[in-house]
Amino acid sequence: MEEHRQPILDFYLLIPYYNNLSGLLRSLESIHYDHNRYAVLIVDDGSKQPLREEDLVSVTASSVSVNIVRLPVNKGITKALNTGLEWLSQKNDHRYVARLDCADLCAPERFSRQVEYMDAHPVIDLVGSWCVFKDFSTGHSYRYITPTEHKKIFRSMHFRNIFIHPTVMWRSTVTEKAGVYPEHYPHAEDYGFFYEIINRGQAAVLPENLVTCEINPNGLSLSFRKEQLKSRMKVVKDYGKSRIFSLIGVLKLRILMVIPYKTILGIKRMTYGIKRMSVN
Repeated sequence: MEEHRQPILDFYLLIPYYNNLSGLLRSLESIHYDHNRYAVLIVDDGSKQPLREEDLVSVTASSVSVNIVRLPVNKGITKALNTGLEWLSQKNDHRYVARLDCADLCAPERFSRQVEYMDAHPVIDLVGSWCVFKDFSTGHSYRYITPTEHKKIFRSMHFRNIFIHPTVMWRSTVTEKAGVYPEHYPHAEDYGFFYEIINRGQAAVLPENLVTCEINPNGLSLSFRKEQLKSRMKVVKDYGKSRIFSLIGVLKLRILMVIPYKTILGIKRMTYGIKRMSVN
């Protein structure tokens, strides 16, 4: 008698969730991929109103597997992400893990482009993409453009996180080598995690705007900006391979700590061409 085997998924999409149902629904609605080839894992980080599967019926096809892991109390994004990675480590039914945050939107071709790239480049452990940052309330936006090849990425990581968190996809075997998100870099756990991956393997960035990331003045990254910058300095000190580049990177971060965020946005407006766009 032939043994029945569960089909292998292309990827799980890992989404941390906290009190943002409207944003989550927009994100899920933006996904375009074969319903039988991926699954969604949402980690509810102790929301006041626990997320329910029926909350998502309007935007997810019945053939898409949606899994919700609930934390009883809010423990922060690092714990939520690592809870998701621990859950995924018990699964042997997927090849890749992708990330998305609530309210961020995927281009229709995002996942097909990344899966095709990973399939064609078996030495690559981590792939990101360019993206657009957008304030949906004002329509202002700018493009985030980075190096695309591993050597240039590795060098540039001394100065900034090349991988925007909601744009990435990695091999399911990555955590066996790189572990999980480090908890000692508050609000920069992704920077440390990605640095660990590229120190142990190869990475790439697709030169396409495959994700639109929300600029939220009330978001964690802005609310805890100084703490995040301090964590980024520690990441560069811990992982940077070039002493000179590390010193320059830390100096840049120290300068950013004394510059108001509105000024930073103004600089990005001039550098990356922020312009007013219609709000979709």
